[in-house]
This record gives sequence, C-alpha cells and structure tokens, in this order.
Amino acid sequence: MPLATVTESLKTLLLRGLLAGLIAGLLGGVVAFTLGEPHVEAAIEIEESMGAAPDHHAAESSTAAHDHTAAATDETEASGGHSHGGDATVSRTGQRAGLFLATGLAGVALGAIFAVVVHYARRWTTLPMPLLAAVVAGCGWLAIQAVPFFKYPANPPAVGDPDTVNERTLLWLASVIVGLAAVAAAVYVVRRLADQQMVSVRVIGTIAAFLLVVAIGYVALPGVNEVGEDFPATLLWEFRISSFATQTALWLGLGLAFAFLTERAQRRAIR
Repeated sequence: MPLATVTESLKTLLLRGLLAGLIAGLLGGVVAFTLGEPHVEAAIEIEESMGAAPDHHAAESSTAAHDHTAAATDETEASGGHSHGGDATVSRTGQRAGLFLATGLAGVALGAIFAVVVHYARRWTTLPMPLLAAVVAGCGWLAIQAVPFFKYPANPPAVGDPDTVNERTLLWLASVIVGLAAVAAAVYVVRRLADQQMVSVRVIGTIAAFLLVVAIGYVALPGVNEVGEDFPATLLWEFRISSFATQTALWLGLGLAFAFLTERAQRRAIR
C-alpha cells in the first residue's frame, strides 16, 4: 500500500485539495474566457436587441412613451450601468475580471470536498493515491457534470424565462442526485464483481448499472426547453460546448493536479 495512503492526514489532503482546486479553477477560468466569452457577448447582444425591439414599436405609437423611454435610457447611461437583464449593475469588463475570481473560488471549494471524498475512499481500495484521485475526479465529472448536462444543457443569457429560474435550478439539482446515484450504483457493481474472472463481465455490468440509473432518472425528470425559435442554433450549441469544456477542464485539472501533488509528496517522503 502506498506510503501516502497510510500516513497522510485529512488536514494534509485538505491543503492539497485546496491548492489543486485553485489550479483547476484558474484553468477553468482560462477555458471559459477563451471559449465562452465570445458566445456570451453575442448572446447578450441578441438579448439586448430583442429587448430594444418592443421599445422601438412603443415609441412609434406614442410620443409620451418615447419621451419616457429616452429619459430612462439617459438615466442608465449617466449611471454607467449595463442594461443587461434590466437590473445588472456590473459592467462586462467587471464580469470578465470576476470570472477568474469566481472559477478560482469554485475550484477551491470543490477541491476541499474532493479531498474529503478521497480521504474516505482510500479506506475502501488499494489503488495508489494518484490513481485514486484520477478515478474520483472522473466519477465526480460523470455525476456532477456529464449526467446533468445531457439532461439540462447550459443556456446563454438570452435564453430562459426568469420566472422559472428556481424551478430549473431544482431540476438541475435533481439531475445531480441522479448522477451521484448512478455513480454509486456503478461502484457497488464494481465491488460486487471484484472476484469475477472475466474482465468483460465486470465492465459490462458496471456500465449497465450506471446507464440504467441514468435512464430511469432521465425518464422521471421533466424536460425543459425555453429556447426561442428565433435564437441562432449555432450560437446556442457553441455556448453549450464551451460551457461543457469549461467544467471538463475544471474536473480534469483537479484530478491531475491532486494526483501530481500526491505523487510529489510520496517521492519526497520516500527520499
């Protein structure tokens, strides 16, 4: 059994998880800024143009309405605020700068949870710690990212009814629970088939258990489609792909960084 598995405390793993999470969060921020920002900007422009159209028609129908709209616009411009969503107070420049702060903090929080999971998972396996970290990261990606995404993919700012945001959030949380249950079922089957000599049986059984729980969850959860027919399909899927890539980079970076730091600590301990 690896030395780190025996001697490293939860505190040590937590510190390592925080550092690995910070690295992963910054990596996710780079991917989000590179791939996602252009699509977010394009979606906001579409949202603003859609919101400006009704104001234009209202201005043509009434001079008083035109004066009211102009006054409101002048007030918004004078305050330096951004009109996206009607109540946004942070400029796009500030949002871009805060992107890395947000992904970094999310990575740190995720790294702490990840370290606790690894701490308890190592008691049930003889896998080396670096390999265990990669496996846990892969399971986390499946449960928290892949399963919810294919049921409820991310939407750009111009898509979605603000009145249903709470309902959509609860549905997303339910899909995460489905993902966690599917991964738990797969792990259970792996342990049950540990003595099975045929590798193909173990692989097929594990995949079947995972897909069965996911299929049941997908059927039980209602579908959500609030994308308007006039929204560009190419932009929609480019945004969703960039969102998926960002989360994938976060989980990949977390697993690899934690594994690297663990192996480095093991080598230093051996020396």
